Amino acid sequence: MPDYQKQNIYSTTFKHRSVTMVLGQLYRHALLRVAPSRLFCRRLTGGQPRAEASAMNFVHGRKDLPPRSSSTELYDLLNPATGETLCRFPMTSREETGHVIKTAVDAFPAWASVPATERGLVLRRAAALIRERREELAVLEAKDTGKPIYEARIDMDSGWQCLDFFASMTQTMSGQHIPLGTQAFVYTRREPLGVCAGIGAWNFPFQGACWKSAPALACGNTMVFKPSPLAPLTTVCLAELYLEAGLPPGAFCVVQGSVETGEALCNHPAVAKVSCTGSVNTGVQVLKQVAEGLKPVTLELGGKSPLVIFADCDVENSINGALMANFLSQGQVCSNATRVFVERPLLDTFLERIEKRVRAIVPGDPLREETRMGALISAEHLNRVLQYVEGARVEGARVVCGGERFVPKEHSLQGGFYMTPCILANCRDEMRVVREEVFGPVMSVLSFDTEDEVVCRANSSSFGLSSGVFTRDLSRAHRVAAALQAGSCYINNFNIFPMEMPVGGYKMSGLGRENGAATIEHYSQLKSVYVELGDVESTL
Repeated sequence: MPDYQKQNIYSTTFKHRSVTMVLGQLYRHALLRVAPSRLFCRRLTGGQPRAEASAMNFVHGRKDLPPRSSSTELYDLLNPATGETLCRFPMTSREETGHVIKTAVDAFPAWASVPATERGLVLRRAAALIRERREELAVLEAKDTGKPIYEARIDMDSGWQCLDFFASMTQTMSGQHIPLGTQAFVYTRREPLGVCAGIGAWNFPFQGACWKSAPALACGNTMVFKPSPLAPLTTVCLAELYLEAGLPPGAFCVVQGSVETGEALCNHPAVAKVSCTGSVNTGVQVLKQVAEGLKPVTLELGGKSPLVIFADCDVENSINGALMANFLSQGQVCSNATRVFVERPLLDTFLERIEKRVRAIVPGDPLREETRMGALISAEHLNRVLQYVEGARVEGARVVCGGERFVPKEHSLQGGFYMTPCILANCRDEMRVVREEVFGPVMSVLSFDTEDEVVCRANSSSFGLSSGVFTRDLSRAHRVAAALQAGSCYINNFNIFPMEMPVGGYKMSGLGRENGAATIEHYSQLKSVYVELGDVESTL
């Protein structure tokens, strides 16, 4: 066993035993108990595991609350489904963030020296642990974000699949041999960057932490990750699972914090790279922060993606695609195609059929199996989304259905942040709801007449994260996909994210790529080595 695995790395606070749960299929999982942070899931008779939580930092291979200075206020973390406080925790100060970065700096040389295939084995073991504890993690994610439990399970699957993918990539990370005649040659090496900073978003906290940490660790980097203060819980669980899988202490650290903490990560001279998922404004601020250090960045930012539906499409498939493109995670998905362009001959049929489907989506308890729409992340965000709907109404849009605050019948959920999913018809390109990222369950439907027209209108946005087209004409599908200005384009589907597929944005939607083999280039640097086999000829 390598020396880095001989350390006290199996002293995880997960205490587990086998439990069988019937949720459409049998899951084998651990009974999650994290005593210091009070992250606790237990089996309740006839129901879901119960999750209680406190947000913690994870440093030196252990959890701890951020030190609280006299000037630091406690942050209240709310359960979006109930409006009740899950826990209170202080933000990590700039000074303490520096101490955490130092931990990652100290861990870097040993981890970078571990053979790539052995790093892959650690990632693969961590992936297996996520699969084993999928249910507890999903419950905690649902409580933290308000998303339905079935979606939270999908996020857990995306997480372990990401770790598995980059575990496999460690076996193929090699350089080139470049012959230069008979007396010299060049070879290249892929080398780690150092300490990488990850800044996560609140809509996919666990998945996002996996998407950033797996390629970073696979390449031999260490990482300090800051989750959103709106959804900080499961990232700490990921850190524990990495530790249990054999990752040395300090190689993946978690800091809880807000803007000051993020700035400290971006500004610190020991941080070699920053990867951030967030709004366009956040991305601009990150770029400003890293400019003096000329640090590479990966930015996955906002979107206002177009979905183009031609009249010759399979209508049922297009409706399913539009639902996937607008209402997953209560519409809180950066890549969502909230500008749905429908060819005019199909418009009335499309609206009639999709209205029936959307009216059947009733917001409810995220922990119930039948729930297909949970709660928005906060009261402030809910009000912002509702204001977009009202603004669209004032500008002349027709509210086909939804767009109203929703109060569940269950007394325990009546303080939650719910709204009914909304379809807006008679939309125009200049409307605010069509131009700006709403980040809620609001679909704007627009009509079009010709292919050239719709491509021009679809590209008129400052965003370029994703796009989609539904048609039976594959020649047209490929032609439109090539013309759309976006980092990804779906043909006859939407919002599917296989690990092999690089994702990222054009224009104001970001820089760099996540997932796929292309990600390795963003978490490593290329060194060229010139080898002379003959004598040196001096011109001096």
